[in-house]
Amino acid sequence: MARKKTKVDTSSAVLFDVFYEDGQRTSNRKVPGTDLGGLDGDEPARTYIEEQDRKIAEMSGNPPRIIKKIVRSGR
Repeated sequence: MARKKTKVDTSSAVLFDVFYEDGQRTSNRKVPGTDLGGLDGDEPARTYIEEQDRKIAEMSGNPPRIIKKIVRSGR
């Protein structure tokens, strides 16, 4: 029997490498693909990651790190 063709999942996550002002780097940070695109390009990813970092900083009691730049992983 033939398999049914599946639709491409447009809501898949996009991976980013995040570079911080203190020289640290985190790799493969996931951002929903639905949050990206349009006229803003990848800029919504920065906002999404900053919000994640803010929540992590609140839970740990440390100040949030300042993002220097974000780049899609694999570039």
